Amino acid sequence: MDISLVDFYSRLGTIAIILALGFILGKMKLIDTKINRGLVNLLLSVFMPASLFVAFPAAYSEETSSLFFKGLAAGIIVMVALIAASRIIFNKHFYKGELRFESQFALIFNNATFLGYPIIASTFGERGIIPYCGFIIAFNIALFSYGVYLFERKLTPKLFYGIIKNPNIIAVLAGMALFLSGFKLPGFVMDAAQFTGNATTALSIICIGFMLSHADFKKLIKKWRLTVTAAIQLIMGPLITYFLLVFLKFPDEVIVVCTIIQTLPTATSLGLFAAKYGGNDIEASELVTISTVLSLVTMPAMVWILLLH
Repeated sequence: MDISLVDFYSRLGTIAIILALGFILGKMKLIDTKINRGLVNLLLSVFMPASLFVAFPAAYSEETSSLFFKGLAAGIIVMVALIAASRIIFNKHFYKGELRFESQFALIFNNATFLGYPIIASTFGERGIIPYCGFIIAFNIALFSYGVYLFERKLTPKLFYGIIKNPNIIAVLAGMALFLSGFKLPGFVMDAAQFTGNATTALSIICIGFMLSHADFKKLIKKWRLTVTAAIQLIMGPLITYFLLVFLKFPDEVIVVCTIIQTLPTATSLGLFAAKYGGNDIEASELVTISTVLSLVTMPAMVWILLLH
């Protein structure tokens, strides 16, 4: 898969403008925390699933099917590798219990949903979205099982229930079922899903811009440990992913998509999970903010080093 530096930076520029819009709307108080929370819920339960459901082409092809399953396989391998790496890097001697599990979460789970989809979709189109759909199944299964386990530290039926009812996993599996079976829904139904899914890109980036508008950057600069954690996540994630998938001889499309996903900042869900399951939600949210700001520099640098140089 060819990737143009000019085209990639152009896509980042587009995203930066929408990010700035979210930042401005937050500063002007046209979006508040309640509205943003509602938008996030809509994105995760409606808009994002709709975009994933219509991602598959109308006509079946073995090549497309192969890309999907290789994306799924790569996602499983990458998730397992990052879980192992997180336990080694952020061990009890490094953090001595404080923010250890939040840091492990940050390394494993990045913003593959809110930022990953718009970047992959706008840069590569269908060719990139197909392996992305496979990857996102592995990502969401790991997020709602191991991600919750990191905070609760126990296995419960709730973990498995969370996986089964996840709208994004359901949407991808439904879209894949239609693709493999050749069954076609009425055109107006697919058009409705397409129009709904088209809102994903702008709304997801606006939500991230709103989050940045509430950050106290002077205070965050002093928190060196969070900065180190974010830097490790932004550098080690893509390095592990790229060299592992190259070693295993995955297709270029899968390597490029998965590597770009791993250059993204840590998942915004870190703060939500920490708050819900008894972690340090304040510093977890600050870690997300620092990672997002640092990624503006590290992301294009890692893409250039690993994929373009």
